[in-house]
Amino acid sequence: MKRQDYISWDEYFMGVAILAAKRSKDPNTQVGACIVNKSKRILSTGYNGFPYGCSDDTFSWAREGDDTKYKYVVHAELNAILNAHGKSLEGARLYVDLFPCNECAKAIIQTGISEVIYLSDKYANTDSTCASKRMLNSAGVKLTQLDCGDLELTLSYKVKS
Repeated sequence: MKRQDYISWDEYFMGVAILAAKRSKDPNTQVGACIVNKSKRILSTGYNGFPYGCSDDTFSWAREGDDTKYKYVVHAELNAILNAHGKSLEGARLYVDLFPCNECAKAIIQTGISEVIYLSDKYANTDSTCASKRMLNSAGVKLTQLDCGDLELTLSYKVKS
């Protein structure tokens, strides 16, 4: 008889997005994204960070002041799209732990991603998120907030003998 306590595909792909977020050097907000095709194959992942060649040690991580991270950081969703290196994302699903901003929404729409599955919508009332939802809804992109209940996954690198 097969094991019954396995995770769903949605939980698996969101887990990959959350694991990708662990690569972010941002001291305040770590976001990860995972793009999956219709055959449930991962096409790409991404996390929020500075562009390639821009040092995590010399660019600002500040949230306030004259020189903030907001001018430099590439969001997880856009990084995942760019990391796909030209693969077709038509009809793909994007898993992300934080609802996409309006700039990422533009890229999501332009690449043909058909669904965004997200965990948190903590900026729901901001202008950026409202604009994002308006564009995504207008373009027919399905928006699904994933409810994993109180599921908690732990990674272990111990080899089972």
